[in-house]
Amino acid sequence: MSSNQLQRGLKARHLTMIAIGGSIGTGLFLASGGSIHSAGPGGALVAYIAISLMVFFLMTSLGEMAAFMPVSGSFSTYASKFVDPSLGFALGWNYWYNWAITIAVELSAGALIMKYWFPDTPSILWSALFLVLMFGLNMLSVKGYGESEYWFSLIKVSTVIIFIIVGVLMIFGIMGGEAVGFHNFTKGDAPFSGGFMAMLGVFMIAGFSFQGTELVGIAAGESEDPARNIPKAIKQIFWRILLFYIFAIFVIGMLIPYDNPNLINSDITDIAVSPFTLVFEKAGFAFAASVMNAVILTSVLSAGNSGMYASTRMLYVLAKEGRAPKLFAKVNSRGVPTNALLLTTLIGMFAFLSSLFGDGTVYVWLLNASGMSGFIAWLGIAVSHYCFRKAYLAQGYDLKQLPYRAKWFPFGPILAFIICLIVVLGQNYTAFTGETIDWGGALVSYIGLPLFILVWLGYKYTKKTKVVPLHKVDLTNEQS
Repeated sequence: MSSNQLQRGLKARHLTMIAIGGSIGTGLFLASGGSIHSAGPGGALVAYIAISLMVFFLMTSLGEMAAFMPVSGSFSTYASKFVDPSLGFALGWNYWYNWAITIAVELSAGALIMKYWFPDTPSILWSALFLVLMFGLNMLSVKGYGESEYWFSLIKVSTVIIFIIVGVLMIFGIMGGEAVGFHNFTKGDAPFSGGFMAMLGVFMIAGFSFQGTELVGIAAGESEDPARNIPKAIKQIFWRILLFYIFAIFVIGMLIPYDNPNLINSDITDIAVSPFTLVFEKAGFAFAASVMNAVILTSVLSAGNSGMYASTRMLYVLAKEGRAPKLFAKVNSRGVPTNALLLTTLIGMFAFLSSLFGDGTVYVWLLNASGMSGFIAWLGIAVSHYCFRKAYLAQGYDLKQLPYRAKWFPFGPILAFIICLIVVLGQNYTAFTGETIDWGGALVSYIGLPLFILVWLGYKYTKKTKVVPLHKVDLTNEQS
């Protein structure tokens, strides 16, 4: 293996857990409670099922491209090759920035969680410790990231499975007292509370819960046998989402009334009222809050760890393709892009420090600018796959030669694109529905969109890039 190349050290089990870990996090453990409270259990289920469908199509689209061309640049490289180099440039920098800022978010969250056990310790101590841990795991090798992510994800998955089993036993009265049946699910205005607009609001929140599922595409560049392992991980995504999200939300809706005030307070600063904690306590587990605190801490560390990995690899690829300074393409003997890792760590650290100084205004703006980034990446996946498949057929290739073929083309990527666009444009629709337009709120919510367009069109104008004609799309099966 050349010392200036990434190393294919991720096994099938690592990829599978990276795909799972990407979709299970604080969105499920905390935000699900607020979703049920605002739209009712039925409204929350419908919203999450719609988003699950979008994510399924996006991941099968990404799976087809990643199995055919497993590169760490993922959708940034695909957009450059199959659509327009300027789109790939903008998607790459957008994604790098998104995850670098996410590291800062997770450092802040990790420190808050530790306050549960150690209320008198300074936050910066825990944040510094977690940053060193994330940096160390990524500096070891790609196996260091893969192995840590495997165990982080295993803890999350085990918790959700235990939660669903305990929840079902409680619904039928086998645990935690008498059977509740459908009493809470149909109580008051349930199952649909707050009408269509409340469901639309949950629809937006649900999109954030699934951010990170596309990590499997980034990891493809360092997978041992991508043609076999990527399809294997992708095929399981739909059933995992169905099991972990849909079943968990159904169980919460059955066991906790949607009007329970504790559901609104499901915040990272108060794990005691996570819907998971409420259900476990109802089942008689006195230590539920402490256990859920530990599980949510693993979620936070997992997200930060993945953020460090994804942004480092994206910066490495941008440098390798000549779209970032060449020094970031340097790889050590263990296959780690050290300079890219160092810069990403520094950006995450400075963004975190900006939350501590002054009134945190800089940090809030940095965070808002990254809010749209994940959805923009998803739009890029849908567009790239559509163009890839059209070019593949236009150049006379046989679909049977693809290592993995996404079903329901072109319906899948088109539907995913439309749903994702609705989520992007509807992020803060309430800013435009009042008597006067809330321009401040709109700017905070949508700032990421004009920034992305500015980078995209700026590169297009300076480099005079053009949309790649189908017959000229480069389908060389290169691997990085």
